[in-house]
Amino acid sequence: MQPRQLRWETLAALRTSGKGRLSYCRRWLQDEDILEGCMSPLVLSPYSGWVLDRMVGQSAQEITPSRSSTPKESAPLTNRSSSLEKVTPASCRGSSPLSSAEPSETKLLILYSVTDFAYMLTTQGNDDLSLLETDQEVFPAVPPSKVAEVEGCIRMYEEMHRLKGKEGLRQRQEQQEQMVRAVYDLASEQLKRFDELKELKQHQEFQDLQEVMEKSSKEAQGQQEKLKEEHRHRAKVLNLKLREAEQQRQRQEELERLRKEEGQERLRRLYSIQEEVLQLNQQIDPNYRHKDLPRIDLSAYSNRGNQICGLVSGLIRTTSERGFPTQVDVANTERALQEMRGLISSMQQEIAAAVEEKRRKDEEEERQKKKELLKKEQMKAQTPAPAQQSGGKQQKEGLQVKAEESTMQWYQQLQDAAEQCIASFSGISNCKDNNEVKKIKTDLQKAATIPVSQISRIAGSQLREIFDKINNLLSGKSVQSGGRTVSVTQHPQGLDFVYYKLAEKFVNQGEEEVASHRDAAFPIAVVASGIWEIHPRVGDLFLAHLHKKCPYSVPFYPALKEGTSMEEYQRMLGYQVKDSKMEEQDHFLKRMSGMIRLYAAIIQLRWPYGNKQGTHPHGLNYGWRWLAQMLNMEPLADVTATLLFDFLEVCGNALMKQYQVQFWKMMLLIREDYFPR
Repeated sequence: MQPRQLRWETLAALRTSGKGRLSYCRRWLQDEDILEGCMSPLVLSPYSGWVLDRMVGQSAQEITPSRSSTPKESAPLTNRSSSLEKVTPASCRGSSPLSSAEPSETKLLILYSVTDFAYMLTTQGNDDLSLLETDQEVFPAVPPSKVAEVEGCIRMYEEMHRLKGKEGLRQRQEQQEQMVRAVYDLASEQLKRFDELKELKQHQEFQDLQEVMEKSSKEAQGQQEKLKEEHRHRAKVLNLKLREAEQQRQRQEELERLRKEEGQERLRRLYSIQEEVLQLNQQIDPNYRHKDLPRIDLSAYSNRGNQICGLVSGLIRTTSERGFPTQVDVANTERALQEMRGLISSMQQEIAAAVEEKRRKDEEEERQKKKELLKKEQMKAQTPAPAQQSGGKQQKEGLQVKAEESTMQWYQQLQDAAEQCIASFSGISNCKDNNEVKKIKTDLQKAATIPVSQISRIAGSQLREIFDKINNLLSGKSVQSGGRTVSVTQHPQGLDFVYYKLAEKFVNQGEEEVASHRDAAFPIAVVASGIWEIHPRVGDLFLAHLHKKCPYSVPFYPALKEGTSMEEYQRMLGYQVKDSKMEEQDHFLKRMSGMIRLYAAIIQLRWPYGNKQGTHPHGLNYGWRWLAQMLNMEPLADVTATLLFDFLEVCGNALMKQYQVQFWKMMLLIREDYFPR
């Protein structure tokens, strides 16, 4: 057999071997470090050619015996294998670089080369197989013994290679485990260092954070303190602004309250002025005819008074629609009031001038009568004594016991006016169930009487304050009394009630205060005269009270009438009777003296701050008339002498200045004719 044919038989045998039929997976490339020997590409060894030549040579020598005898196939195969074993080490030692290697290593190398060669051949595909089939004629088939031997070598190599791979895998695993342990230990140490570093870093961060927090806390506290300080400052400023606003509001409220009070005060002033104007207008009667002066016509005064009343009413109506009156409205109404007062004063002056003219005529007539009387007396003085005595008896019998008819009419008019005044405020005086009206009554009475009680002989500058208080009360203004505000406008009947009580108080002061302190007559009289001049109704009521308590001030001697008890008659004479007991004569004379002194002071005094252009409402002419009528009446024991003395002591000087010679004639008459009586 030719060598080329043997080679292809070997390749065919290798192809049909177990390793040639092995299948390989591409996944094994992932573990190429472990299965490097199994997965490495097959390459022919440089000794493969030499091995094949040897094998072919031996097979050629034994081919003949193998063909002649089949049972002896095993022996030549064994011999071939042994000869192969023998030849291989010898050849290796002679011509190969592996000659120094051990036999086992050489065998392994040969097997490895053959295996590689066979594996290469098996991977060539179908083309190579066809080539082997076509070349079978050139390369004869390899004997089975040889194939088995090669296959055994291949299996042995595979086992050795598997064991070697397993050992390498074990070592690699151990190495990997050691490496893993080393890496684990290193990682553990690094983790510990990392943890320590992290903990250190966290600690540092915590300290930094704590420092930042402390710093921010301090800054926040500083900011908070600053904010608190700003808040306190703003609160302080705000409180100041609030207080200023509150003070401003209070000032506004106070100004508003004062404005309202001033408006109300002006309104009350307007009402009081209107009331006074109406009262003054009532004094002007267009149908008035003076009993002694029938020629006086007052219709012009009445028309002008009505015009002034209409003007005042229109002003009040306008201010009521607009709200509170202004100072201009008050000034206009006051001008209207002054005009009305001037109108009344002009009327009174006209009446007084006419009365004065009438009085002069009467005095002139009286002087003529007295002259004639003196002539008659001189003629009688020249007559004999018996005739003179008879003439004295006739003169004595000629004095009056009763007052003149005109005086009694005047007296009765005053009493009627007082009764009408009492009837006009009956609603306020007789009220028992209404506590509010009773309270108003008490307040008005105190407001009217207390100022008069405060007048004394040492009053001095307080008189003007007392006068203003009384005048304001009567004018409708509000006054303070006992810590309360009082006004006559609180009740429709309040003004009449105050008129009556004030006049009564003046008389009581004369009865009590002047009786005890004679000097007190003048301060009381000057206030009473001023009030009388502004409010004439007070004067009429004063005279009514005075005549009732002291009938000798009329002068009037009440007569005892049938059916009148002695106790009642004593009261009519002016005595005070208590429990059916009449007061003592000295006390009675003292009271009468006080009242006549007050009356004598009033007729000669005027309020120094009033209107001095007008006449006195009850002047010295009334005093002269009282004195003349008193001397024309029969004297009463004690009473006439006391009253004449007190009257002349108080106003004798004023009468002397006013009537001069007539006064001295009167004194002569008293001394010569009246004293003996």
